[in-house]
Amino acid sequence: MMPVIPRKSNSDKPNPEFDSHLCKMRHLVENLFTRPKHFRGNATRFEKLGGNFQVLSLLVCTFIYLQLN
Repeated sequence: MMPVIPRKSNSDKPNPEFDSHLCKMRHLVENLFTRPKHFRGNATRFEKLGGNFQVLSLLVCTFIYLQLN
């Protein structure tokens, strides 16, 4: 696995292994995991039972999917 994190903008060293497309894809994946955290009940896990938490998580994912389309 290769890291795709860019160097700092003021760095003097070249970064030939950096791929901007992979960096954009990494950013999308990171955003995918942060979106459900905006839903307070899911992020703080108010539901203590596993089944209830799974249903709530599926509802959150469905709501996010519907917002994106």
